[in-house]
Amino acid sequence: MSRIVLAFRCFFSILLRGRLADTAAAALGLSRRAASAGQSAASKAPAAAPAAPTVKTSDGALQILGILQRDARLIDFLMEDITAYSDDQVGAAVRELHGQSRDAIARYVSLQPVIDGVEGTFTQAPSKDPNVVKFIGNVPAKPPSGGILRHKGWRAVKVDLPTLGAKQDAAVLAPAEIEIE
Repeated sequence: MSRIVLAFRCFFSILLRGRLADTAAAALGLSRRAASAGQSAASKAPAAAPAAPTVKTSDGALQILGILQRDARLIDFLMEDITAYSDDQVGAAVRELHGQSRDAIARYVSLQPVIDGVEGTFTQAPSKDPNVVKFIGNVPAKPPSGGILRHKGWRAVKVDLPTLGAKQDAAVLAPAEIEIE
């Protein structure tokens, strides 16, 4: 369940703040690039050529959400009121949604476990960084060196999203559909 929470935290952080939160970036094994002296000097100089379209950090999150809508109709499912449906009907819809969403993510993002161990066994923590390892349960003031692995965690090792077209609005996750009869 924490993978879903992390995905939503990343999405809304990028959507609302325009950048990935430091804690979420660390949980994904990502780090911020430091600006070099050459880059800062170049950024102070006036641009001679017309500027290329700006790509906002939120575009990637919106693009992933658009892909999940296109391939699995995830937004349609999440925005629909499902209280009128039976558990069997919801379960059948989720089974199909799960497979389609999993395939869509696998096509554009390569994931690997943070800890490649067997859940339910004692595991040494690879780091004391709370962005890498989250200790749960009866945790003392000084975190221990290890414990029972309850969730392996996930790290994005490669993200390969298609480039957005120059006139493509990343905020439009799915165009409206009008049928002509």
